[in-house]
Amino acid sequence: MPAGLGRLAGSGPARSDELPGLLDRLRRLPDPRRLRSRRHPLSYVLALAACAVLAGAKSLTAIAEWVADAPGQLLLGCGATLRDPDRPYRAPSEATVRRVLQRIDGDALDAAIGDWLTARADASRAADQDEHPPSGPVREAIAVDGKSLRGAIRTDGRRVHLLSALRGDGIVLAQREVDAKSNEITAFRPLLDPLDLTGAGVTFDALLTQTDHAKFLVEEKGAHYIAVLKGNHPTLHALVKDLPWKDVPLMDRTRTPAHGRDEIRRLKAVTVPRLPFPHAGQALQIVRRRRTVRTGKVSLERAYAVTSLTAHQATAADLAERVRGHWAIEVRHEALRFRTGVRDPRRPVVAAAG
Repeated sequence: MPAGLGRLAGSGPARSDELPGLLDRLRRLPDPRRLRSRRHPLSYVLALAACAVLAGAKSLTAIAEWVADAPGQLLLGCGATLRDPDRPYRAPSEATVRRVLQRIDGDALDAAIGDWLTARADASRAADQDEHPPSGPVREAIAVDGKSLRGAIRTDGRRVHLLSALRGDGIVLAQREVDAKSNEITAFRPLLDPLDLTGAGVTFDALLTQTDHAKFLVEEKGAHYIAVLKGNHPTLHALVKDLPWKDVPLMDRTRTPAHGRDEIRRLKAVTVPRLPFPHAGQALQIVRRRRTVRTGKVSLERAYAVTSLTAHQATAADLAERVRGHWAIEVRHEALRFRTGVRDPRRPVVAAAG
C-alpha cells in the first residue's frame, strides 16, 4: 500500500463536505498509466482507495475488494462517470486498483493527502481555539523522524524507509522516501524547504544534528531547533556532557505511569556562550528513569541536546514539553509505519510507491 494512503488509517472519519477537497487534490496528480488504458479517471480510483483505507482496509487486496462492493451512490460521489444510461456506475477492477496504487508517484500522493489532512486539522484547531483561546502565543512544534516500514519491501528486497515532518498533533506535514537511513541527511532540506516554518520549533535526533541543518532552519526558514547530541559530534557531545550539571538546578520534572511502566523525566537547561554549533544558545540534559511495575526493573537514560531557543524565548517547561512531544511523535510515527507497511497477502513482496 502506498505510504500516502497509510496516513489516512490514523485519521478520523471524514464528513461528506470534506471529500470534495480531497478529490480536488487527487485530480492534480500525474497519471502513471498509458492514455489508452485509462478507463477510469485517476482521481476516481484513488478516491475509492482512500475511502477503503478510511473504512479499515489494510492491504491492496482489501482495498480492491472494498471498492468492488462499493454502492453506486458512493461511486458517484467519488467521481464515477455514467458511460451507458442503461448500466449502473462501474467500479474499477482489482487489476486497475493494483496497477494504479503500485505505479502512482508516492511523493506526489503523500503531498496531496498531507495537504488535505493538514487542512482538516487546521480547521478543527481553529474552531477549538475560537472556543478556548490560548493563554499566550503558540509556537508550532515539528518533529523530523525517519522510520522503515514494517512489511513494506521493494522488489529488490530492500525495506522502504521514510523521512517525515510531523506536527505536534500527529499530522504529517511532509514525507519523503529515502534509499537508506544514512540518506536522511540529504533529504532533510528538500523535506522542509516547501514548509512555512516561521517561528516553529523543530526537533530531530542525533543523525540529523548537522551544522548545515541548523543554519538552514534559523537563517533561511526563521525557525528554531532542539538537536540531540551523540557520537557523530564527539567534541560537542563531550563538551555538553562534561558541563557541571550537578550545579545546575532541576528545571522541570514530570511523571507518567502508562503501559505497565512508571517513567520520570527530568530536564536541566543552561545558557552556554559560544557553543561550537550554529546559533546554539542553551545546552540541555534530559534524564529518563523508567521502572517496570511488574518486575521492578529500573533503567536510566541520559540524553544531551542543544537548542537555538534562548532562556528568554522558552522556559524549561516549554523545552521539556517539546522533548516529550518528540518522543510521543516517534511512538505515533512507529504505529503509523506498522499500519502503512501491512503486506498484501496475495503478493509476498509489495513494491511501495515511488
